[in-house]
Amino acid sequence: MNLFVVGDVHGCYYTWQQLLRHWQPAKELLIQVGDLVDRGNFTPATVASAISLRQRHPNTAFFLKGNHEASLWQHCGPDGPYPPWLQWGGRGTLFQYQLHAPATLRHHAAWLSQLPLHWENDHLFISHAGLADTTQPFDESNPDGILWRRGPLRNIGRRQVVGHTPTPDGTPVFDEAANVFYLDTGAYAGRGLTAIRLSPTGDLLDTITIPTHADDIA
Repeated sequence: MNLFVVGDVHGCYYTWQQLLRHWQPAKELLIQVGDLVDRGNFTPATVASAISLRQRHPNTAFFLKGNHEASLWQHCGPDGPYPPWLQWGGRGTLFQYQLHAPATLRHHAAWLSQLPLHWENDHLFISHAGLADTTQPFDESNPDGILWRRGPLRNIGRRQVVGHTPTPDGTPVFDEAANVFYLDTGAYAGRGLTAIRLSPTGDLLDTITIPTHADDIA
């Protein structure tokens, strides 16, 4: 099956729903690279949508953990609180849950905490921030690891697809030397939410960018 890989949603529910209209569940795997939550206006609805999609399409819809999901769990889970998260979107997320869905926060936080760090096949490695030259790249607290890396990634002999690092102009970026697609096109910043359609061997078939819906960030 082809892949439909989606960048950072960041609570932009209406933009996310418009982008999903381009996904073909019978023909494609949906893989979202993490950071469903924070910054946009509709984190509870966005997470609920992801949970529903995963339940309805357990073999074709996959969601990966981003640094914002990890931080939400660090704050709301048994080892919390984690005050730094409040400064980069957490405060707004907690307000949204308190206002619209207080009973779902614990369930959503636990679901997000169990998301995998990557999806891979023989040709592709998809994660939130990518693999770089660092020890323990799968350590969730490593600032150069798979959830947090900013900066060049290493060529691992397979095509990487990542979010996390915003592209400069709202379009995806391909780093040919490292063989990496960057898909965070700044939905929460008002630029747009992007998906790329790939063959199982990593060939780019299509790019879809949906301009951010005004209600998501107003």
